[in-house]
Amino acid sequence: MAVQINPSILSADFSRLAEEARAVEGADWLHVDVMDNHFVPNLTLGVPVVESLVRATDTPLDCHLMIEDADRWAPQYVEAGAGSVTFHAEAAAAPVRLAREIRAMGARASMALKPATPIEPYEDLLPELDMLLIMTVEPGFGGQAFLDIMLPKIRRTRELISKHGLELWLQVDGGVSASTIERCAEAGADVFVAGSAVYGASDPSQAVRALRTQAREATAHAAWACDH
Repeated sequence: MAVQINPSILSADFSRLAEEARAVEGADWLHVDVMDNHFVPNLTLGVPVVESLVRATDTPLDCHLMIEDADRWAPQYVEAGAGSVTFHAEAAAAPVRLAREIRAMGARASMALKPATPIEPYEDLLPELDMLLIMTVEPGFGGQAFLDIMLPKIRRTRELISKHGLELWLQVDGGVSASTIERCAEAGADVFVAGSAVYGASDPSQAVRALRTQAREATAHAAWACDH
């Protein structure tokens, strides 16, 4: 399974989003954090900005919705042009129906779990998803320190994915950097959201390449990857 690096524009310069999106065009996806100041204590961008970003870059958009009433709003982000839409398990009233709706509209369906939300209750739902996101910080703000206590959860999730023989991407988001990405890859993640580690670098594209190299090397030696 290929390693993917998704720079988060939460750490970019919001006054130059089109330029910042183009600065990482070697990335696999551009991670777009949508916050409503209700589900999380922060307010960012919405559908109109996503529509503009779609026009500004050829990199597909991975929209992470940290918002209430995800069932109502998620389809609008598919309509806006997002190639992948992530809703939070804690904010979706009918996650299976929502995942199926997102897929039916032509996008990849993803579900996110906050740090305190266990994966085990959602085991039977995994086949309905294209990606699962394990938050490795409390959602709401960029630049937070990585929570090492999430590594066992990443491992358990990878075990469940393998148990069911799923082609499910496992994404991590929060504090991912040169000093943490190898631990995440070893634990079972294959999609990595990096904000300040990319946009805080003097050369964002080079930062993406370096993180990808680190993750690939760690994955090559990981027990979970050697079993495949």
